Amino acid sequence: MSTISQIRHLTPELFARLQQLTDQLTPQPMTLDEEVIRELIASPHSHLYVALCEEEIAGMLTLGCYPSPTGRKAWIEDVVVDAAYRGRGIGADLVRHAIDEARRLGVEQLMLTSNPMREAANRLYQRMGFERKMTNCYKMDKGL
Repeated sequence: MSTISQIRHLTPELFARLQQLTDQLTPQPMTLDEEVIRELIASPHSHLYVALCEEEIAGMLTLGCYPSPTGRKAWIEDVVVDAAYRGRGIGADLVRHAIDEARRLGVEQLMLTSNPMREAANRLYQRMGFERKMTNCYKMDKGL
């Protein structure tokens, strides 16, 4: 069991830990932008949560909320648990916390995407009540 905390202040040590976790999230190296992380933390629409286990940051998750014409929605993004802490239910703790927060914020639909190759993560999301949606997912990278 882990303790989930919302990040409200960024320290150099915390930023370094977030980078370490991000390195485990994506196969391609991705350098975090400190200003983007500060913007995320300051936004009333974005919530960065970390899971603390044995007083160490063991994982993270971002919850982004927004109103739309079809209701208040939220996305779970960038869920990652450090390899040294996997298999302890920390991912489930993070997702459960995000679900609870989405309810508290009046969200009507909570969504996430997950690479099919992340089999354990996909099983977790289905166990927690997420349903696979038959839709195409498109993206446009930074070259906007």
